[in-house]
Amino acid sequence: MDNDNAKATDATGGRPAAKSSMSVLQRLYTGTGAFDIVGHRKRWFVFFGALVLVCVASLGFKGFNLGIEFQGGTQIQLPARGADGQITPDEAKQVFADALGEPASEAQQVGVGDAAAIQVRSNALDTAEVAKVKQAFFEQLQPLGASGQPSQQVISDSAVSASWGGEISRQALIALAVFLVLVTVFLVIYFEKWMAVAALVALLHDILVTAGVYSLVGFEVTPATVIGLLTILGFSLYDTVVVFDKVKENTRGLLNLTRRTYPEAANLALNQTLMRSINTTIIALLPVLGLLLIGYLLLGSGTLQDLGLVLLTGMLAGVLSSVLLATPLLVGLKMRDPRFQQQAERVYARRSAQARKLAAAEGEDQFDAGDDEQLATELRKEQAYAAAASVPVRHQKAQPRRAGGRPSGKRKSRR
Repeated sequence: MDNDNAKATDATGGRPAAKSSMSVLQRLYTGTGAFDIVGHRKRWFVFFGALVLVCVASLGFKGFNLGIEFQGGTQIQLPARGADGQITPDEAKQVFADALGEPASEAQQVGVGDAAAIQVRSNALDTAEVAKVKQAFFEQLQPLGASGQPSQQVISDSAVSASWGGEISRQALIALAVFLVLVTVFLVIYFEKWMAVAALVALLHDILVTAGVYSLVGFEVTPATVIGLLTILGFSLYDTVVVFDKVKENTRGLLNLTRRTYPEAANLALNQTLMRSINTTIIALLPVLGLLLIGYLLLGSGTLQDLGLVLLTGMLAGVLSSVLLATPLLVGLKMRDPRFQQQAERVYARRSAQARKLAAAEGEDQFDAGDDEQLATELRKEQAYAAAASVPVRHQKAQPRRAGGRPSGKRKSRR
């Protein structure tokens, strides 16, 4: 059985875990196994399981806020500058609702400065409805043309077919399936089957969580969202492969050793790569945050913002699954193997024997006068010491005298 949670040992050598005076940053950089991530894997499983259930429930009941490219519709665009000043998306939505009696699906500003424009998206409109909305925009908002005068010609419209978005979705699913097959083959060849299973579960978790967040928050799903979703798969897989490579190194020949169990060796690998995972994520998120900043503050909502949102969500989900899900899941799968269970029992038996020896050595230095057995032992020692002290000292025999009557070793003095 897997008893690693019941054993208070560190991951560096199987000794009882001791309090360390090192700071958190020092522990992160040294990677000595101070953070017991694998030992608390059951709570991580509960957390990620609840997160996935929430995301799946949102996908089932709420669904996605699909963009015009996926569900089809009409888009009307006009300059953001009007005769009476700046035109806001809320003003455009109000004019649209007044003209047709139904609200627009979305209105947003794109671009900055003189190139700023208002995009209004709605369900598919016929020619008469489009003309009516454009006339209302011109009369009430007075958008300015290149000459600085109000002009109806600067108000444009376009129809988007849902078949285009459907084709994008179909191609994305094909790409995802091919990617997963190739990844599975690579992981099985380079690592082994349980590592491949754990990595794929973490990968599917990232997809579900990213999609679920989009469903929960109501982010609009655009082609840029699909592109970003496929992009984050490589990032998540890279981080998992780095950790698994260290796990493979730490567990090489482990079944013949009795220093660490598999969970302890895997936890040590996590600690040794934890700082690298954090640094990689921070460096990767910096340009994504810059993309969001540029997309929102400078260019308004649009392709860059959609791409930045999916990258931010997917990268955060990817690093969490690589650290807190993939390796703990791998340990759970490996510890179902009787060979690793038996190896863990040998490790615990060895530590118990060492602990008994240490306790016995410490007990010899402590004398309890109330313990009859210790008292009898001490009395026997004192009797042995007294008997040894009563033996008379043996004197060295006198050395034989040389011929001539003189003691050996002495020379006759000359006068």
